[in-house]
Amino acid sequence: MKSNIETFIGCDGSYEDSRIVLFGAPFDSTTSFRPGARFGSAAMRHESFGLETYSPYQNLDLTDYSVFDSGDLELCFGSAEAALADIEAHSREILKDGKFPLLLGGEHLVTLGSVRAVLEQYPDLHIIHFDAHADLREDYLGARLSHACVLRRCHDLLGDGRIHQFCIRSGDREEFRFAEDHTDMHKFTFDGLQEVVDKLKKNHTPVYFTIDLDCLDCSVFPGTGTPEAGGVTFLQLIQAIFTVCQANVVAADVNELAPMLDASGMSTATACKVLRELILALENS
Repeated sequence: MKSNIETFIGCDGSYEDSRIVLFGAPFDSTTSFRPGARFGSAAMRHESFGLETYSPYQNLDLTDYSVFDSGDLELCFGSAEAALADIEAHSREILKDGKFPLLLGGEHLVTLGSVRAVLEQYPDLHIIHFDAHADLREDYLGARLSHACVLRRCHDLLGDGRIHQFCIRSGDREEFRFAEDHTDMHKFTFDGLQEVVDKLKKNHTPVYFTIDLDCLDCSVFPGTGTPEAGGVTFLQLIQAIFTVCQANVVAADVNELAPMLDASGMSTATACKVLRELILALENS
């Protein structure tokens, strides 16, 4: 696997020496409101050099680890299924080599491609999902492959009780009714997260961790396609990330940064810092 020319800061290790492998999925063709998430992964790499590699939150440094950045996939914008197939194949290759796939979106639908590959290797997989939106629609305007349906498609694969949702504060009534019977939804906050992680950790259950950055309040993170008021703070998010990384996390993603929707650059800088803290928490787990 070839390295990317421009890597996320501190993620320029060799493929052979690295446990975590970053890759981008620049896809936003099913975005239902404001497009632009396809540019998120490239923006995070480019702007990451405004960060330090050192985290004072964890007293850890990216330079103490070898992390490989394989760059962005070249995805078909005209076919969600073709894009998902390419994401799935790349995740499968990383897993086959005993490494950890860390996907950078892109819109949230990209998660489904990675989950498909991870589920092959870990059939008892659970998902921990941070998001403003339930993403549990059966379809969106007739399309079953949409960022508004991604967790519903994951439920099709995993079944009941294996998707744990936090910070959810938006969706149609049927999504919330579906969640009552089929997922473990925690509305508005991270309340209950430690208890979920403790249970999964006790059983050494494999976990896929997906972070839609619009779980952050839009005053903190306006650069996203579907902003929702009432979200969490940056500090609350990274503390929740540290909590999840106590579990047996086997793959993860960060998605839904649309950098041009925040001309200040604050959203991109925030996304970079979230990614740095996630990588270090995973490496230290």
